[in-house]
Amino acid sequence: MNDVTGMPQTAVVLGGTSDLARAVLRRLASRRLHSIVLAGRDEAALVEAGKELSSLGVNVVQANRFDVRETMLHESFAANAQQRLGSIDLLLVATGMLGTGDLDALDAENVANSVETNFTGPAAAIIAFVNVMRRQGYGRIVVFSSVAGVRVRRSNFVYGGAKAGLDSFCQGLGDALSGSGVELMIVRPGFVRTKMTAARTTAPFAVSAEQVARSVVRGLEQRAEIVWVPNVLAVVFAGLRCLPRRVWRVLPE
Repeated sequence: MNDVTGMPQTAVVLGGTSDLARAVLRRLASRRLHSIVLAGRDEAALVEAGKELSSLGVNVVQANRFDVRETMLHESFAANAQQRLGSIDLLLVATGMLGTGDLDALDAENVANSVETNFTGPAAAIIAFVNVMRRQGYGRIVVFSSVAGVRVRRSNFVYGGAKAGLDSFCQGLGDALSGSGVELMIVRPGFVRTKMTAARTTAPFAVSAEQVARSVVRGLEQRAEIVWVPNVLAVVFAGLRCLPRRVWRVLPE
């Protein structure tokens, strides 16, 4: 069960090889986390991440192949994870792909894959774990959204649109979970310097994965519902949301 500071002892991580997930887990490893199920598509990378966590003192690390798009398997995966861990204190959702916003490079399959990876797949997985957590009477869910979904830009409108859907879904779900013992925290990072963004031009207010991890742990301690990384982006996007669309579309990318 989560301790009085909000720190979990057990966790399931969807997207367990992502730089953000690994940074968060490194911090939680020093804060009583002892059993983890790491899930993702790259099994070799999962094993590598598991070895790192074991070296940091996590007693039990189990690596499982998991494709967030295979929604028909989510219910059984969640039930199996609970059975192996005994209970699930934390679900960390860090799945995602950037893709492209170039109209000449997009087709129906590209768009469907992005939306499934960034929105519908994670949403379905979250509900599967919500059902497990509601039955056990407690649990924390941390979902990586993005400022790209707060106001969608033309340069990454497929990714941003999918993240906007996930963010809104999680806001509503958080409200629906009120009083259930299950809590949900949305994390909205700006540009993060990771392997996923290595080929992209660094944007203003860029942060490292470690900075994001510090904010996530602080959010867990404070039982926050929404965490912006860095905090200044909450103010920035409050203004950007108000820009007329004709101005928004001509801003430099």
